[in-house]
Amino acid sequence: MARLMDMGLNQLNTMLLDMSSLSQTAVAASIDAYSKGGRGSEVRKMAERLQALHRQVSDLSMEVIARYQPVASDLRFIKACFEISYGFFRYGRYALDIVEVLEIFGDLAKCDRSAVVDTAKVTQEMIRMSADAFARRDVNLARKIPAMDDTVDESYRNNLMKVMNAKGNLKCSLSGTLILRYLERIADHATYIGESVDYIVTGIEPTA
Repeated sequence: MARLMDMGLNQLNTMLLDMSSLSQTAVAASIDAYSKGGRGSEVRKMAERLQALHRQVSDLSMEVIARYQPVASDLRFIKACFEISYGFFRYGRYALDIVEVLEIFGDLAKCDRSAVVDTAKVTQEMIRMSADAFARRDVNLARKIPAMDDTVDESYRNNLMKVMNAKGNLKCSLSGTLILRYLERIADHATYIGESVDYIVTGIEPTA
């Protein structure tokens, strides 16, 4: 016999899956705008929608806790929803930040964009993996994400060293550094989502 609480839990799951899909689209659109010289005007609406969904997830989570006082795996899932929802929301926020860099700096066609494009490929794969890990409750997939985070961190650090030690085009250097920083933060949130999936399945709290 289905519990009344299950309706709320299923709704939370559906909302998070919607956020997952939308956040992947938002990041892809922002990277596409950077690599192909577009504006990514649709990203702002997606980021705003993700923010609204994040608030709805938070409100519904509190409502389910207040009404049904869940325990064990149900409570773990609700607790993890806060972190996962926030991660998907931040994907959208950083996608918007990337688009705003393009708006500020204008045409970057003459810049060497290879570092950003290569790092973005890794980051987008991390986003996909975090989304799939949540959808399938796949702990093994979730645990592969941190190693990829190290790759993104290294790319960001290497770029900083190049900027400090070389006299290049200031606009190219600044825009590239900002976008790599946003990609690095996206990668961090992908890692956090993976840790939350692990927590949902195993009950083991993420380590600091």
